[in-house]
Amino acid sequence: MDEAEGRTLEQVRALVGWVGTGRKLTQTGRVTLADARALVELLDTGDRMDPVIGDRTFKTKSSEELYRLTLLVEWAKAARLLRTVGGRLLPVKKNAGLVGRPGELRGALFAALPRIGPAVTIPGWMESLLAREYDRGLRALSHRLYAAAAPVPLGDLYDAVWRAVSPLYVLDHLSPDRLGHLRTAVDQDVRRVLRALASLGTLHLTEDSAELTAEGRTLTARMHGGPEPGDAVLRILVELADVDGPRVWRRLLVPAAMRLERLHSVVQEAMGWQNRHMHVFTIDGVPYGRPDGALGFHDESTAELGALLKPGARFGYMYDFGDSWEHLITVERFQTAEAGGHYPRCVDGAGACPPEDCGGAPGYSALKGVLADPAHEEHHAMLEWLGLRSATEFAPDRFAVDEANARLLGLTAP
Repeated sequence: MDEAEGRTLEQVRALVGWVGTGRKLTQTGRVTLADARALVELLDTGDRMDPVIGDRTFKTKSSEELYRLTLLVEWAKAARLLRTVGGRLLPVKKNAGLVGRPGELRGALFAALPRIGPAVTIPGWMESLLAREYDRGLRALSHRLYAAAAPVPLGDLYDAVWRAVSPLYVLDHLSPDRLGHLRTAVDQDVRRVLRALASLGTLHLTEDSAELTAEGRTLTARMHGGPEPGDAVLRILVELADVDGPRVWRRLLVPAAMRLERLHSVVQEAMGWQNRHMHVFTIDGVPYGRPDGALGFHDESTAELGALLKPGARFGYMYDFGDSWEHLITVERFQTAEAGGHYPRCVDGAGACPPEDCGGAPGYSALKGVLADPAHEEHHAMLEWLGLRSATEFAPDRFAVDEANARLLGLTAP
């Protein structure tokens, strides 16, 4: 372990207590050096004042050089426990009670994670891409941790963040050594974020892997707009109409508070569509979609599932008004969200999503017939259109729950 689990809660409580009715800051808005010396000892931050390296002493010139102390102050400010006014560090009175309620304090600090990028990452001679793209990197990191049911190797987490932030920059011109240094800088900043999560008691961190705690999973879901444990969840069955050989269906768990606008995105990702066409839901004869005076749709962004539907309810969802992909959706039952569970989630399913723009259910049936007959005059043209080298690559029965959930996790970004 790099940090004692839950240590940040104790340090923040002590910091807020030390601030009391207020403390004077430097002209740059930092804790004064005199106060920093006292806080390093009081909070046991592990920072080194005036570090000695070899036979030289390097005088600490600003509290900004003290990484852990700076992080704690900025974290408390981001969680709205402290604030800066008129050159003084002051408590936020309306949130003073949080320091005495560990669960709520942890939740407030966790929710502040997206706002502490400059403090948790360290600028150096080669600033890491995570420092520049902290929001994107944090989402990638939390998604990878949240999707895992077991400890995640640190190398996998480093890769996930690198894949999220590096495509935003042109790096082809860099030498292998410079690219390696840049990658190392990102990895080091990822490790700092993981240490912060561990110190908050929301992550089990070892030298080789990381895993969210049960509370960490709950807080991650909350940060991404998921339901609280005990909140209502609907189990729904989504079936593609008029398609067989094989049938195409998905069983999903979705929050009852979800709106139809969001359900549209969930169905798209769970089925495997590309969201390139219009859509409409029809519930009790009432059409819901994106507001459009010509079509007369009710606004799907204001329609909440739990308020519209009951167990056993059935309604329609049509995607692509040209191909007319009809989906029948059945509410199988209401249940409650579990601690550590992620929603929306696909729990079962079968059949690959048909290709877009293939002519709807009739066109898809014809497409399968053409691919099954190598002698058909359109066989090779169909392979080319699908981007396949051989008909053996076409797998209409292929479906993987893990892949569907990976796509759904992408919807949880704030």
